[in-house]
Amino acid sequence: MGTNYRRVLLKVSGEALMGNMGYGIDPEVVKEIAQEVAEVIATGAQIAIVVGGGNIFRGVKAASAGMDRATADYIGMIATVMNAMTLQDSLERIGVQTRVQTAIAMQELAEPYIRRRAIRHLEKGRVVIFGAGSGNPFFTTDTTAALRAAEIDAEVIFKATKVDGVYDADPHVYPDAKRFTSLTYAHVLAKDLRVMDSTAIALCKENNIPILVFDLSVRGNIHRAVMGESIGTLVGGSCEIS
Repeated sequence: MGTNYRRVLLKVSGEALMGNMGYGIDPEVVKEIAQEVAEVIATGAQIAIVVGGGNIFRGVKAASAGMDRATADYIGMIATVMNAMTLQDSLERIGVQTRVQTAIAMQELAEPYIRRRAIRHLEKGRVVIFGAGSGNPFFTTDTTAALRAAEIDAEVIFKATKVDGVYDADPHVYPDAKRFTSLTYAHVLAKDLRVMDSTAIALCKENNIPILVFDLSVRGNIHRAVMGESIGTLVGGSCEIS
């Protein structure tokens, strides 16, 4: 096959899907992601995707404004399904067989999440997109990504973001911020580096699932990551900080 990873879990944030727009979904960004995923599938690698919903609705933000937190989180889960269906449509228009599975029953729109069925789809070369988070309020889609990665025996989580790795400070605020190439789970938790939420990091640590953080906007980065090229920051390796 020639790839470094056989099965990967790609975590795509809702914010990444809106590109430079202030809200919603940028069709060109979705098209670019779909084309990159298609290129990776052509190599024989298997890809499952967890999508966020922050480009449409953020449960935490709504809760801070007075909405009931559980209600806000459920609305956020519905937003992730909208993103999942949009990405599915873009993939299937370029010939990539795709299945959306949701943690909340929506039988007219998608399959229910069934672990064995998801794995079988992957084995048949289909992309599986997981929507509706974990189906539970108070848990993020980052935690869902870690959970689904463990359940489907993914070898790595690709955290595709708007930055090219993990820094010791916000690179948009501090131009001299240092980017790390490798970090341990323990240091990410201890230094509160916010790669993913602490529950997700703990799940990855417990199940020995590395997390590769890289810039989604750079064309070809998903393929480079699957091929094992040195990009972004790898969480779960050696550590550069003490």
